Amino acid sequence: MKKFLKEFREFALKGNVMNLAVGVIIGSAFQGIVTSLTDNILSPIIGLFTRQNFDSLQLNIFGITLRYGAFITALINFVIMAFVVFLLVKGMNRILSFDDKRKKVEVKPTEKDCPYCMTKININASRCPHCTSQLETIAINEEDIAR
Repeated sequence: MKKFLKEFREFALKGNVMNLAVGVIIGSAFQGIVTSLTDNILSPIIGLFTRQNFDSLQLNIFGITLRYGAFITALINFVIMAFVVFLLVKGMNRILSFDDKRKKVEVKPTEKDCPYCMTKININASRCPHCTSQLETIAINEEDIAR
């Protein structure tokens, strides 16, 4: 039992789990803000066109009450939350791509293929260590590179 509790404690205190917990708490708080926005601001504005509280719109069919106004309000909540999450992910991807561009440094090749045995060898080698073939050294002029 002690081993189980120790493993659980190590798992729960890892950075990823703590970050997830903070994200869920902030997400639920943000959901309250979005719900308040739709219930207290957007629904009354839409209600101006329907001449009643938008959340109270309902349809009675065969004794069943369908509260379609509350459903549309929940749908608006979802769209707003999805849009905000999309913007956050897009922003994070942009920030991460800036870091990736900085990390990409032009790396000069350190190996080449032997034209005879096709094994990888040091770029400065004049003889292949695998097949012992004499390799041609190619002199590259800077003028050729500029062209």
